[in-house]
Amino acid sequence: MRASKLFIHTLREIPSEAELISHRLMLRAGLIRQLAAGIFSWLPLGWRVVSKITDIVREEMNAAGAAEVMMPAVQPAEIWHESGRWQVYGPELLRLQDRHQRDYCIGPTHEEVVTSLVSASVTSWRQLPFNLYQIQTKFRDERRPRYGVMRSREFVMKDAYSFDGDAEGALLSYQQMRDAYIRIFDRIGLSYRIVAADSGAIGGNRSEEFLVLADNGEATIALTDAGYTANLDQIPCTREKPRRPKPGKQMETLATPGITTIEQLQNFLPKQLPAQRCIKTMIITGEAGIAAAILAGDASLSLAKASAQPEIGGGARFAEPDEAIKAIGANFGSLGPVNMPLPVIADYSVENAADFACGANREGEHLLNVNFGRDLPEPRFTDLRLARAGELAPDGNPLKLSQGIEVGHIFYLGTKYSQALQATFENEQQATLPIEMGCYGIGVTRIAAAAIEQNHDEAGIIFPAAIAPFTAVVLPLGTDPEVFATALKLYESLTKAGIDVLLDDRSLRAGTAFADLDLLGIPHRIVISTRNLTNKKIAYKARTSDKELLLELGNAHDELSALIRAN
Repeated sequence: MRASKLFIHTLREIPSEAELISHRLMLRAGLIRQLAAGIFSWLPLGWRVVSKITDIVREEMNAAGAAEVMMPAVQPAEIWHESGRWQVYGPELLRLQDRHQRDYCIGPTHEEVVTSLVSASVTSWRQLPFNLYQIQTKFRDERRPRYGVMRSREFVMKDAYSFDGDAEGALLSYQQMRDAYIRIFDRIGLSYRIVAADSGAIGGNRSEEFLVLADNGEATIALTDAGYTANLDQIPCTREKPRRPKPGKQMETLATPGITTIEQLQNFLPKQLPAQRCIKTMIITGEAGIAAAILAGDASLSLAKASAQPEIGGGARFAEPDEAIKAIGANFGSLGPVNMPLPVIADYSVENAADFACGANREGEHLLNVNFGRDLPEPRFTDLRLARAGELAPDGNPLKLSQGIEVGHIFYLGTKYSQALQATFENEQQATLPIEMGCYGIGVTRIAAAAIEQNHDEAGIIFPAAIAPFTAVVLPLGTDPEVFATALKLYESLTKAGIDVLLDDRSLRAGTAFADLDLLGIPHRIVISTRNLTNKKIAYKARTSDKELLLELGNAHDELSALIRAN
């Protein structure tokens, strides 16, 4: 491929809207351009990266015995009502109507569609097991899309679905997909961890995430020196011994205009209370219902733990402001457990709290000197919060926290969807049973950003060779016809040898060309110049090295092939 035909548009200035390194570098390198919030066009170089990721994913999925399909992006509401997720999934589900006022959504995932497909096609145990997958554009209507393609609204995902006759077979399929994912991420060249995870809105009772280690990752990984690894959501927190003081003063109402956070409340009070006595209330909704969760002011809620509560159920999420107002009649920032019309679930962090402060469920008011059992019923106490660094992990060692980017997630679903959508089969004893299922997702476009977060320097991107837009670039400098002819001949010979080569024929000045190619992250650079050609030499430099090698022109093809294939 010639660079002059490739629509390369790099930027020298750092885009002001880009927060993460990957977002900045993808914009500067001309890999993506934003069309609307969270919606991007992929330019030729960026799409080549995505295509190479896709090729690896497809090869390994096929090798694992999965069959590729393509399912509709637009999905009828009926199947989402059958699964119970039409309302539970929340505002991230982009809903629309056709000209006949029939409800549809743009698929964020395809459990309902694939289960409906299988329900209409499978009747006997003889048709099981099998695995269907697709690589397709999804849409999730993020409230605040950010970080470029890391948290975009439109993205490309590989989603696969396994179908088995029993739990034993389903767990075998799960392990086969887990092994395939390991091969995929190993081939791509990423440093990653596999951690136990929450199933979220997908459901099921077993799941694991594949997290790329990166300083700017959104997911928090909990580790110990002894080798324990888990998603922070999954770490159980210990319960303190009961030692709640007796109630002191009577409950009173305090006017708190403009006070909506724990920190503001602490600073507003005449005598500052510790965060453990400033109770925060959050409204959480899930498949089973909506409830109020209360925690100490310095604690953070785990949605995974909230999903385990019977009052909330799977797929727990924070309620939207309008949902809270509808349920309680109060806005966020003024919520509290006293006279709460919803079920109240309390974290262990507030079990010993007495004379605490909380919202009054009225705008601009808080309550002081509140006590369980006197001013409100004793709630059910359970583990709801996220663990902190230094607390003990289940293996008895102190936790350390690291950041990661989720690029893959695998789930054992059981019969959650097959029962809801009547995907059944007749076994050898002629009994009708629901099909056991698993689902397996990989964020294809997200991998591109995660790879950059993990592999970059001050000059730009350092792509792993397997997914770089080109493996090598041949750069002729100047206008000497002999220089270009030599570069063209070398480009053609390397291409014939099966190496993915870019011929940079844009006639840029040396410094500009070098800066551009470093920014793009192409692993191998070969420069042809008049000065070196006079001495029958060419220059080679690896993107990861500061050293430039001069190679004999006569042996250049063989030496370059060896250098490129070795790295």
